[in-house]
Amino acid sequence: MTTQNTDLDTFVDEWEQWHAAHERALADPHGFLAVTSLRWLTPEPERFPDAPGAWSSDEDGVAVRLDDGEELVVDGETVRGHHRFGVVAERASLLAQAGDAVIEIAKRGGHDILRPRHPDHKLRRDYTHTPAYAPDPRWALTGRYLPFEAPRPVTVGAAVEGLEHVYDAPGEIEFETDDGSTHRLTAFDGSRPGSLLVLFTDATSGVTTYAANRALAVATPDADGRVLVDFNRATNLPCAYTDLATCPLPPTENRLPIAVEAGEKIPYERAGSR
Repeated sequence: MTTQNTDLDTFVDEWEQWHAAHERALADPHGFLAVTSLRWLTPEPERFPDAPGAWSSDEDGVAVRLDDGEELVVDGETVRGHHRFGVVAERASLLAQAGDAVIEIAKRGGHDILRPRHPDHKLRRDYTHTPAYAPDPRWALTGRYLPFEAPRPVTVGAAVEGLEHVYDAPGEIEFETDDGSTHRLTAFDGSRPGSLLVLFTDATSGVTTYAANRALAVATPDADGRVLVDFNRATNLPCAYTDLATCPLPPTENRLPIAVEAGEKIPYERAGSR
């Protein structure tokens, strides 16, 4: 076996391990596939069939009033009667246990929402896997991080009509494809300090990949600003699977004119609605 073949085998094996871990996280008993509804809270207390209590939201934050026989577990403590969660920060989520379900209390686009998550939800129960392009080293590109002098607020749309998200963009990522063309993508902060996240569409969007968006996590740039832009690890956001998500859409400048034939494809759950 040649060194080149060995390197390819290693590349494929590492991708398969990464994607298997990603699939396990997606199918978690209380992951996004377990969400049974999306509720927009108002000052008027309201009961929902998939969550205990009557829920409301006002200037003091989110509150729930539990009837006799109803309870939640919040931060390891059992709560009954009236409980106030307080003001939830934008893009933050609080979780309360209700039997084998988890109730997510969150704020998205300035609105307090409730998303119950039930492990036996049909979408999660029937989930098998997400199709993806075969891993290809040609789509693992070396890019360059170009930081802004100061983070720039960027307003983007959302999977929910009428909702907007505002993110601070610390900079751009520039990369070149094998046809010699150069592209730049606006980057947001990633899940780990120093890491980056890119939301994008491309010429495959709505054809073989999900139309609205895909996401790509990028590790912290090295001392020279180099980053690995590995489109093989482009993933779907929750809105690719369910209408109960408030996912952000890519900024206009992140609509690539090229066909990125790498990463996750349209989920089987959405195969009939491209």
